[in-house]
Amino acid sequence: MSDRYGAAVQIRYARTAGFVYLLLIVLYMGGQYLISHVVGSGDFAERLARIAEGQTLYRAALVLQLLASVFTVLLAYALYVVLKPVNERIARMALYWRLGEAFCCVTAFISFGTLSLQADPEYLRSFGSAKLQAAVDLARAADFASFNIATLLFGFGSTLFFYLFMQTRYIPRPLSAFGVFASVVALLTSLGDLVFPAWSHAIQMGWLPIFLAEITTGIWLLARGVKVASSPVAAFESSVPG
Repeated sequence: MSDRYGAAVQIRYARTAGFVYLLLIVLYMGGQYLISHVVGSGDFAERLARIAEGQTLYRAALVLQLLASVFTVLLAYALYVVLKPVNERIARMALYWRLGEAFCCVTAFISFGTLSLQADPEYLRSFGSAKLQAAVDLARAADFASFNIATLLFGFGSTLFFYLFMQTRYIPRPLSAFGVFASVVALLTSLGDLVFPAWSHAIQMGWLPIFLAEITTGIWLLARGVKVASSPVAAFESSVPG
């Protein structure tokens, strides 16, 4: 009975993880789209005017991205519950990395502060256009660094979680292996952004593999759960050759 209960818990948390994987992508990408829609193109003065006019929508976009950080805690815990029977120590380490990513919400403070600099005309009157632009550029640089620090922690945690999936038949092995690869690429992309920020536009394609891996894994877990044998240990042992 306990084995059946444990398997049911794993499947339930696996489906939760699948849903949250997809939810995080919708929240973060939705926030990015709204921010791009508000800011548009043009020179600094034109962007300031559009941000001041659409700052409510901009704030809503930042809240969506903040919620993505909040729900990362749920995703990390759900994956921990699913993969703890495989190797509890590695699963716990992966959980800590992903929690570190979620708690790097200093990015949200910087983003909201940057928005205030751009949306409040009082700052433009006090600083003047040139000084205000310098202040905004500095705030954006801090935001860029904090984002990449958070995604660096994400890369470590995601690599370990996909590694544990690869030790089992919970999800297809090729998907687990691709997840490990994509997580390592994301980790290296974060490091590249931190070390070579001037080249960041050239290496942004490094985020594509993890985007595809998380969407595919999220759909699989939501639709299928995980293939758990009569006990989690049996599921792991059945995956070991010979």
